[in-house]
Amino acid sequence: MAPESTRFMLGGGIGSGKTAAAACFAEFGACTVSTDDLAREVLRPGTSHTRRVIDRWPEVEAEPGVIDRRLLARLVFADRALLAELEEMTHPAVAAAVNDALERHPNDVVIVEIPLLRDIAGHGWPWIVVDAPRETRVGRAAGRGFLSEDEVRRVMESQPLRDEWLAAATWVIDNSGDLGHLERECARVWQRITGGTPVMGADAASTRPNSPPPGGTVR
Repeated sequence: MAPESTRFMLGGGIGSGKTAAAACFAEFGACTVSTDDLAREVLRPGTSHTRRVIDRWPEVEAEPGVIDRRLLARLVFADRALLAELEEMTHPAVAAAVNDALERHPNDVVIVEIPLLRDIAGHGWPWIVVDAPRETRVGRAAGRGFLSEDEVRRVMESQPLRDEWLAAATWVIDNSGDLGHLERECARVWQRITGGTPVMGADAASTRPNSPPPGGTVR
């Protein structure tokens, strides 16, 4: 089993920039695992989990066997009990997929991106937390076009408070600036967790056997 110091959780509230930070770490040579991507895979058309969700909330079925993800998000983020119910349905499968991805990359630095302050795979790894001001996060998340600003704020209410994220962090990435600032912050943390200077792009992949392509995500 790989040393614990090569495995990390990457978290932060909606709009904080977790995915952009994960892309930076992938460029440096890390294997990144997105729990959001894994959750989408768990709820793809035709899975047993998709059927369970549709059976529970028939109104989210956009067409036979297909979930309207925006409608589902509106529904569960308006009620913590419903969100917990959805998580109970999907998280065991997501955790199993995380562990499967880890087994395929035993010798690499692996960073698991997750929107919850929860060690979903139960390994107790240290947290890297991406932080940004609340209104900056609202603007970023609403700018994607998936949720309105009001809906983003409701999601925030269901997530841990900023102080809770920061209290859990071993390392904090400040994402209050532009992409260049984020890259420098990620490089700073990468040096701390690996002891090496980050190498961008194809050179990074060539220095780490078994790594995915630069910018890639393990799924």
